[in-house]
Amino acid sequence: MKTILAMPQDQQHLMFGPGQLQELSGLVEIEVDRTVPDLQAAADEQLADVEVLITGWGSPRLDAATLQRLPALRAVVHTAGTLRRIASPALWEREDILVTTAAEANALPVAEYSVAQILLAGKQSLSREAAHRRCRGQEHTSTLAHGGNFGAVVGLIGASRVGRAVARLLRNFDLTVLLSDPYVSEEEARGLGAELVALEELFRRSDVVSLHAPDVPSTQGMVTGALLASMREGTTFINTARPALVELDALREQVVSGRLSAVLDVHDDLAPEDPLWDAPAVSITPHIAGSLGNELHRLGESALEEIRRLCTGRPPYAPVDPSMLAIVA
Repeated sequence: MKTILAMPQDQQHLMFGPGQLQELSGLVEIEVDRTVPDLQAAADEQLADVEVLITGWGSPRLDAATLQRLPALRAVVHTAGTLRRIASPALWEREDILVTTAAEANALPVAEYSVAQILLAGKQSLSREAAHRRCRGQEHTSTLAHGGNFGAVVGLIGASRVGRAVARLLRNFDLTVLLSDPYVSEEEARGLGAELVALEELFRRSDVVSLHAPDVPSTQGMVTGALLASMREGTTFINTARPALVELDALREQVVSGRLSAVLDVHDDLAPEDPLWDAPAVSITPHIAGSLGNELHRLGESALEEIRRLCTGRPPYAPVDPSMLAIVA
């Protein structure tokens, strides 16, 4: 089964460990030391008998013209989450091509990071650290009366792969978990250990709000200024999803004033002079919640499992359902 790594040069060594690449080369006909970053530049004879494309971040777009040059293609195995940048409508029209994603594998480190930040937020760590630094550790007033994670209320926005993983992990702690998602039933929410509530109620009741909704047209700007203003003073908003889902001006106002704390792992629109950079009770990180370092090999393992299943005729583990594209990332 001829397979090519349709991804930027050397990216396969990030996504797969040496042992994984060795196993891959034993399963399919593939050059594991060579990628094809540009399918348009590849010769017709190189593509004519390709049955499987292994793709990832930065892979070439699979448009109608490219697919026409891949007549034997039967599977696209993606080593990342969303395929929006590489999958054209022509790909979804090809019912004979299986498309799989490593989105579930990529959701796990985001969920782990989110849970860590939720627990720290329960301790009000950002505001307390800022105060501790400001007075160089010389404050004498007790800070034990407020906050804590025993019985605290955590609001999760979105029962995405990440949101569901966060809910499952939070069952290990003495927390009340609220969930808001228009596509989830009360029974499903209870199965996740959460109480299904409207978005407005979630913001009013929560000590920590963590955003896990997909970036689709219906969710852009969903976290409004009114919702942020309804959060109690001293509570924390966490965004590991996408910046487009939040009204940035409203968030800036709440955080810079010190009324709310925030954990922002996604912040594409922040200018260098944005006052959020210097706000004391905000954590701003460069999207480290997602897979990095050795965690990328989990994505490679997910893709490798799909190849194993293809080779043995078993059903795929994580096929992409085109009918769900409007509500998933």
